[in-house]
Amino acid sequence: MRYRYFTCDVFTDRRFGGNQLAVLPDARGLDAQQMQQVAREFNYSETTFVFPPEDGHTRKVRIFTPAQEVPFAGHPNIGTAFVLASIGELGEFGEAAKVVFEEKAGLVPISIQWLGNGDIRCELRAPAKLSLGDVLSVETTARALSLPVDDIVTDTHLPRLASVGLDFLMVEVRDRSALQQARANLEVFDSIAARGINPYVHVYLRSADEFDIRSRMFAPLDGIPEDPATGSANCALAALLTHFDQADSGCFNWRIAQGVEMSRPSLMEARAEKAAGQVTDTWIGGTCVMVAEGEIYTDQALV
Repeated sequence: MRYRYFTCDVFTDRRFGGNQLAVLPDARGLDAQQMQQVAREFNYSETTFVFPPEDGHTRKVRIFTPAQEVPFAGHPNIGTAFVLASIGELGEFGEAAKVVFEEKAGLVPISIQWLGNGDIRCELRAPAKLSLGDVLSVETTARALSLPVDDIVTDTHLPRLASVGLDFLMVEVRDRSALQQARANLEVFDSIAARGINPYVHVYLRSADEFDIRSRMFAPLDGIPEDPATGSANCALAALLTHFDQADSGCFNWRIAQGVEMSRPSLMEARAEKAAGQVTDTWIGGTCVMVAEGEIYTDQALV
């Protein structure tokens, strides 16, 4: 069989920046094994497969890395909404629209906005509230990132898991040099995974330039040596920083740069709301550009 696909760059307004995504807008007939094979063939950080809804919402979406299916991810949702809107799969709408994707992590609402210059901006609301998980020692974290212990900042939080749909180990570093020098130590990543801790490591710096945050994300055990734009991680980071902010209530906003060290610069805009000391919602958004379209063949048996 032949399946139509589109590729786009997510969280950027220029081709060959941002995070690559492949989207199959009609994946009916593919099973999980075949979807995994297709994701491996593209070898992007994620590939999405779109199906008719099961619970009355806009579409059902399944997300695969080169190694496994994941319940939720940021740039695949943003890119999938962008592709479906761009090719007319969502029907006619004016300057704005809302869609809801059914995913393993839950329902993912996405707002779509046509900008005056012709770009399309999409923003998702995280499918889950902030949850905090295991804490990792500074020493282990530093070794995992090939950094000196002094480069890890713990003023706000220790290295720990945070999630709004997918777990990430959140690590703050001291300065731009530490962020640039971070490298994944596979042996330590293996040891972290053996302890049952998801080794998706999101490293960030509170920036003092045109961005509020600069970040990098490493997931080498999942076939992603480094990710140029991780919406789910930065959305969780926004929730985490809001959680630790001393303000009892309010709205918080961040401009986040990622992918700079990979020569795929990305821009994400995250926001969060807090009421009575609790993070109530988090969002992340940005623009995308279309890159390619074609057909992928699945005639032969995939083993």
